Amino acid sequence: MTAIVTSIHHRDQDLTTAPRAEAPTSVAAPGAASRRAQWAGRVLSGLGVLFLTFDAAVKVLQLFPADAATAQLGFPVSLVPTLGYLQIACLVTYLIPRTAVLGAVLWTGYLGGAIAIHVRVGSPLFSHTLFPIYIAALLWAGLWLRDRRARALLASPASLDR
Repeated sequence: MTAIVTSIHHRDQDLTTAPRAEAPTSVAAPGAASRRAQWAGRVLSGLGVLFLTFDAAVKVLQLFPADAATAQLGFPVSLVPTLGYLQIACLVTYLIPRTAVLGAVLWTGYLGGAIAIHVRVGSPLFSHTLFPIYIAALLWAGLWLRDRRARALLASPASLDR
């Protein structure tokens, strides 16, 4: 009987004093995005950035489509390059990882103004008025997938209690 108790005691002691195996390095830290999420975020962000870069370039170069659309919306054509430079500033802010969240906020404001303008002139809903929302959704979804700060900013209060 004493041998059994001693055996149990040693086994329990081994369990409590044995060094624990460390977590595998492939497991992501809480809040870290997986590689797939990172790439998906880059692709979504890239799609939005490509469109916005094209739009800014058309405005800075004062190409006919930008001038015509701006005049149709009721703005002076002389504002077109200024809008393009403003878009470039927002793009640069969004593309720098350290300021990406600020860039997304700036883009949200800019695109919100575009929505207001389209509502004011009575543009078609899905093709014109809501199009800035589609672009903003690409920017924010891409940022959310690739940046933990964006996930923390957009986290629900219930998920923060965990």
